[in-house]
Amino acid sequence: METRNANNVRRVLILGGYGNFGRRIVENLSRLSGITLIIAGRDVSKAENLRQQLSSIGSRAVLETAAIDINANAFAGTLESIAPDLVIHTSGPFQGQGYRVPETCIALGCHYIDLADDRHFVCNITTLDKLAKDRGVLIVSGASSVPGLSSTVVDHYAKEFSALETIDFAIAPGNQAERGEATVRGILSYTGHPFSVYLHGKWVDTFGWMGPRRLDFGEPIGKRWLADIDIPDLQLFPHRYKGIKTVKFQAGLELPILHFGMVVMAWLAKIGIVKSWARLTSPIFRASEFFKGFGSDIGGMQINLFGRDDHLQEKRIKWTLCAQDGVGPYIPTVSAIILAKKLIAGEIDMKGATPCLGLFSIADFDKEALPLGISHQLER
Repeated sequence: METRNANNVRRVLILGGYGNFGRRIVENLSRLSGITLIIAGRDVSKAENLRQQLSSIGSRAVLETAAIDINANAFAGTLESIAPDLVIHTSGPFQGQGYRVPETCIALGCHYIDLADDRHFVCNITTLDKLAKDRGVLIVSGASSVPGLSSTVVDHYAKEFSALETIDFAIAPGNQAERGEATVRGILSYTGHPFSVYLHGKWVDTFGWMGPRRLDFGEPIGKRWLADIDIPDLQLFPHRYKGIKTVKFQAGLELPILHFGMVVMAWLAKIGIVKSWARLTSPIFRASEFFKGFGSDIGGMQINLFGRDDHLQEKRIKWTLCAQDGVGPYIPTVSAIILAKKLIAGEIDMKGATPCLGLFSIADFDKEALPLGISHQLER
């Protein structure tokens, strides 16, 4: 396999390009001229439908489609024949998914970005670092709400602390916001199962979708129920921010009946009655769709930082993001969009394999998010 010029990103392939997140990335990047977007996935008819829709409204990018299955024996050969300069991988769930896609990208000499939220997948991407550097490509995992956006926010405000001691953050999507079955499957894979968190200077176990509490996100989101969720940040942040004592993350469902239904499911898994809820993803997902008309399309994210200022006095910063009118599902795509545009513009020289930590600024995020109606506010 010949190595292409990794600094000339003109052909961008989006795996799962017609899916919940992939479609939004394609729509955004289609406004760029001078590039070719390949909308790829197992169902080429869905890819072709999206291509026609975007072409009809005047896509500036050249649009192509491709049938590709990341689990097929012919995957590597198919990807080589398409010859992308950058692959954006949105085909989750990433729980239990190996590194076949990024490894193939490295072998082909093309860059790679994914929206993975699986702790092991994102954190262990560094095992490919030497291979990626040797081939002169950038491999980024977790270019999503976490750890992509979350690390950007913490990096930005951590410098205001002489000692940052606690990072406590949460995500609360609106019930009417569009969601994908793959995302639900990923969550169900660890519901009721233990994972380690760093609390008060020690690693302890908690359980997926347990430990419920209610958090006030302010208007217009209001108070939402939350529960413990496993994400890469829980492992990455204690090492990234020296002196940190606690890193806590939770997420929740807007409707209490659904939220506490998940809590009960977690309890059943914890005591061993149900081994894994992931195998029942399809019926659970279909059941949740019956409640789609309830609740709101308003969601948000809150990051609370606690520590000491330069005078060793207690200090707190609360950063709250709000997404209305159903735009919440765009948030997980913004990190990947930012990095893709930087690679296309030749603004990133970094090579290697890394979790998405501090690779862009809040200003970069605002440039993409504000036109969508995604805003944030700060309390000190």
